Amino acid sequence: MTTTPFIRRKGLTRRRVLGAALAAAPLASIAGPAWAEPGTPTATRLTLPAPTGPHPVGTVELHLVDRSRPDAIAGTGHFRELMATVWYPAQDVRRHPVAPWMPAGALQAFLTDVGFGALVPLAPLTAGHVGAPVLRSGRRLPGVVFSHGAHSHQGDHTVMVQELASHGYAVVTVAHQYDTYTEFPDGRVAVPLRDRDAPTLPGDFAADLRFVLGCVEQLAAGCNPDVDRRKLPTGLLGSLDPRRMGAFGWSKGGTATACAALADERILAGLSLDGPMQMNPPLAGDLDRPFMMMSAEFTRATDPEAAAFWSHLRGPRLNIQAEGAAHISYGDNEALFAQVAKLLGWSGQQLQDVIGTLDPEQAVRIQQAYPLAFFDEHLRHRRGHLLDGPSAAFPGVTFLP
Repeated sequence: MTTTPFIRRKGLTRRRVLGAALAAAPLASIAGPAWAEPGTPTATRLTLPAPTGPHPVGTVELHLVDRSRPDAIAGTGHFRELMATVWYPAQDVRRHPVAPWMPAGALQAFLTDVGFGALVPLAPLTAGHVGAPVLRSGRRLPGVVFSHGAHSHQGDHTVMVQELASHGYAVVTVAHQYDTYTEFPDGRVAVPLRDRDAPTLPGDFAADLRFVLGCVEQLAAGCNPDVDRRKLPTGLLGSLDPRRMGAFGWSKGGTATACAALADERILAGLSLDGPMQMNPPLAGDLDRPFMMMSAEFTRATDPEAAAFWSHLRGPRLNIQAEGAAHISYGDNEALFAQVAKLLGWSGQQLQDVIGTLDPEQAVRIQQAYPLAFFDEHLRHRRGHLLDGPSAAFPGVTFLP
């Protein structure tokens, strides 16, 4: 396994805590409690909540190269290289295996970063069936692109991604090279790189999103953008609707979504999951298309950058906040940490120190319901009532004026 080198960061971040927890979980699974009787069932693989939509989910990876952007880090003659994954409503999934939460090499690198590289994790599987044929419905699929956070990976919001796909969206998740854990088809594994010259600013992420939008347009036109020309699932070519595209992202990816939406009119609606909105260069214009902010720690009341971005929104805008939400509450960690806490015997306080006081089950329901309602309204013109104001089903969600 070849990895891109990086400098180890100090401090126990939430990412490190999750890596340690995933690595420690197999120890509990293999050994079981010391007092267990022979034959007592041991812990099983961590799981992600199943999507609630009517369709099974398919998925396929794309290896992409943006030849308009030379890559100085990789060297002369190299261009910006990305991995992306398409999630979509599928049919006849029985013969297609489910995809892992992270590719094996990338997951191994992730665990090595946190000091547990020799252990085999019990990382979850997804609801996505690799290579399954695309559902034929007679209409093209609205598309949404996703941008992950700093030092994270494209699978860290799989709950949300597969939820959208199960309801009829094609979602493309992007692995932002040099600030993520990802694996390329030839076996290379890339990890976060701390280098001032590495393209890891929100503007770089935004450029990736805009490039991937172009790849979506190629898929819509019947062309395969994969540089290796690997076979795509039956029905994927020509199935996406380039006239109905949105974008969303978490943390730095939320800021990148805002940057991309400001620069690219193909993004008809944008959603930020607790994005800090620290833009460099600063905002230079207004956004007249719909934008939603799901706030937790980076709120307009505490962060001038978030407040400044809000003031530049001239189209439909919405800002909600879930009581007790932490920065990671709108992602897979809510579901994973709740299981890890049971495996490792954490106290309730230990769990809250990581994921906040928002109930994990409620957090999962929030991240399934609100993004779907937002994109349904602005990409499909299906207006419901969830975004109109407070809901009895989600009593902890506040609509910020």
